[in-house]
Amino acid sequence: MGATAGWAVTVYDKPASFFKEAPLDLQHRLFMKLGSTHSPFRARSEPEDPDTERSAFTERDSGSGLVTRLHERPALLVSSTSWTEFEQLTLDGQNLPSLVCVITGKGPLREYYSRLIHQKHFQHIQVCIPWLEGRGLPPLLGSVDLDVCLDTSSSGLDLPMKVVDMFRCCLPACAVNFKCLHELVKHEENRLVFEDSEELAAQLQMLFSNFPDPEGKLNQFRKNLRESQQL
Repeated sequence: MGATAGWAVTVYDKPASFFKEAPLDLQHRLFMKLGSTHSPFRARSEPEDPDTERSAFTERDSGSGLVTRLHERPALLVSSTSWTEFEQLTLDGQNLPSLVCVITGKGPLREYYSRLIHQKHFQHIQVCIPWLEGRGLPPLLGSVDLDVCLDTSSSGLDLPMKVVDMFRCCLPACAVNFKCLHELVKHEENRLVFEDSEELAAQLQMLFSNFPDPEGKLNQFRKNLRESQQL
């Protein structure tokens, strides 16, 4: 009998349905909750109306209950890590815009790197390392401005599930480059790809140079991601 030619189909993971953009009201409630235990989420200034509820990023009008984003707010960045020596990335914080960086995840070197981070004296960067259990992460991913993805593949064949989750949340990202990342991440279209700390710092400066500019590159990435979700 003759041999039958084999064939293969590439199948990509799909994120759970609870990964999605968070409504502004949910974002505000999340920021207020995190602000009770993490100072970077707390308001930088007091509102004129003492009944107005304000976080570092949003405020709720005491009369109408309407939630709006603060124009003079820091950018909110998230990165999830397994806290291993293989995910080392160092930014000195110089010449970067005002950022709140939320670092999530569990791993063997979490406490070690936490101490190193808190020993640094950033001028414009505040770092927050919360415990987010169960479904605490999806609402955060649906609320932040940018994700920094440090996941790689030891085989060069596996795509990070984290990138797929970001797509579902229409969340722009800067992702560290590796062999098959291009299958999902389209550089300059829906994400930026970097090779090292210097390149990442340059990307952050570019993306947040006029934050929160509605016509900026960051919002263009988000618009592209929303359109791709509708296809």
